[in-house]
Amino acid sequence: MTLAKYRPQGTVMSPFNDFVNEFFGRDITQLLGSDEMKRTMPSVNITERAEDYKLEMLAPGYERQDLKMNVEDEVLTISAEHKSEQSKENERYTRREFSRSSFSRSFRLPEGTQHDAIKAEYTNGVLSVIIPKVAPRKPSVREIQIG
Repeated sequence: MTLAKYRPQGTVMSPFNDFVNEFFGRDITQLLGSDEMKRTMPSVNITERAEDYKLEMLAPGYERQDLKMNVEDEVLTISAEHKSEQSKENERYTRREFSRSSFSRSFRLPEGTQHDAIKAEYTNGVLSVIIPKVAPRKPSVREIQIG
């Protein structure tokens, strides 16, 4: 099996890569010990259904205890922080790409949602959040006797 290294185009070091590649025979990011892998926010799908809204967020690599959610002033915030293990004294790395990773995303909740009834579940790297809608109030009709 052959492993191919992923190198995203348009990194910060791109203007210098050609120069260093000609001079040293390899990219400057390799000399610095990293490949400058692209960091992005987790992808989100939001679906409106009859009784609720469903938010699904891809967050692979995080544990359930790494994720945090809160609602403040009509804004739902989902955040996570993951720390890598500390290196041991007897270990010598020739390459180390594991590091601390974190994200924070905020969403303004639409009117007519029940903030105290939000439920979340994290399974196989996907965080599913159910935001229930407030049931519409039916107007009450009362007959008034004319006296």
